[in-house]
Amino acid sequence: MPGHVLIVEDDELIGSSLARALEAGEYQVEVVGTVTAAEQAVARWAPDLVLCDLGLPDGDGLGLIERLRGEHPQLPVLVLTARDEEADVVAGLSSGAVDYVTKPFRLAELLARIAAQLRQHAAASAADTRAGDRLVVGDLEIQVDARRVLVAGAEVALRPKEFDLLARLGDDAGRVVRREDLMADVWDEHWWGSTKTLDVHVSALRRHLGEEPGSPSRITTVRGVGYRLERP
Repeated sequence: MPGHVLIVEDDELIGSSLARALEAGEYQVEVVGTVTAAEQAVARWAPDLVLCDLGLPDGDGLGLIERLRGEHPQLPVLVLTARDEEADVVAGLSSGAVDYVTKPFRLAELLARIAAQLRQHAAASAADTRAGDRLVVGDLEIQVDARRVLVAGAEVALRPKEFDLLARLGDDAGRVVRREDLMADVWDEHWWGSTKTLDVHVSALRRHLGEEPGSPSRITTVRGVGYRLERP
């Protein structure tokens, strides 16, 4: 399963150490140290995953992630940074990163996270070509095979993980799905990180589905348990 990994890291020691570890696992690796070089490498090389620092000499990594996810929505980007405040984690995940790892990091754990994301990326790519189901919950239609979402007939653009999360909630519409089950089914059964990513993705889904402050929510939070996609 090893694939192509682009490392965006301006610390040469960290970048070279990560490259050696990934190459030992038979990954093909390229290391760059700037936003500009990263954008050029993605256009030229089409990596399967990007490992991205946030503090880069010619720009902020968050902006890079947003652009990459906008232009390549299926490309998983994993943040590797020294910024460890909760607000930084939320900002990183909100920008489109699929995972957030802080420095100093444990190499074995980081490699496991990369492998997990690449497995999911491969599975999602395969799912795009297979027949699937159509889930309808009121005026919400989830076309699993086409990976499309319609609200009252209008298509809604979702990122890959947002779609996967909505489809998982749709499978059990009207019932509470536990947080741990959502994390295992949408991310990975061996997920190492904070479940804050789940809350960030639910908030994004609510916005995409057109919820207004104070209006009834399609996705209800059941505190201490999980989330429920409401039936009309």
